[in-house]
Amino acid sequence: MADRVGEHLASRDITHVVASPLERAQETAEPIAKAHGLDIGTDARLIEAANVFQGKTFGIGDGALRRPANWKHVVNPFKPSWGEPYVDQVIRMMGALHAAKDAARGHEAVLVSHQLPIWIVRSYVEKRRLWHDPRKRQCTLASLTSFTYQGDRIVSVGYSEPARDLVPAHLLAGAKPVKGKSKAFGA
Repeated sequence: MADRVGEHLASRDITHVVASPLERAQETAEPIAKAHGLDIGTDARLIEAANVFQGKTFGIGDGALRRPANWKHVVNPFKPSWGEPYVDQVIRMMGALHAAKDAARGHEAVLVSHQLPIWIVRSYVEKRRLWHDPRKRQCTLASLTSFTYQGDRIVSVGYSEPARDLVPAHLLAGAKPVKGKSKAFGA
């Protein structure tokens, strides 16, 4: 999937590639950076949102919400009560976007992050509420969410899936859960 994204972006005027410090983000950034003869920068602001369900299965139909030990973590979906507040994600992601815009001024930058922080910053820019149904996010594996700047202002947001045909069907946005293959929203 990462190779497909690299091929898709090969003709773009990319002068800056930066990724979350997590291994999978660094691996995704590699074909993009290689296609443009660039090194990959690392920005901790692009990291996945912290939450108490990290490393655990927490998806549709897996029984996670029936476990009393989890109830205290899901009392406030507006904050969210299970981890990093949405507003904090917006602040750090906007900081990373602005830094990349400055580093690539007049050209393009690619930032490799993770589903929740990308969706939250996109929701903020598009003036939508930050709390949402995770099953309805338009942000899948190896997808591209593009923020276009005019000067210092974001003027548009775009979305594409150059590797959509390689994404397992149960992981696509809006997919119905398949027994034993639910999305892991806490992972």
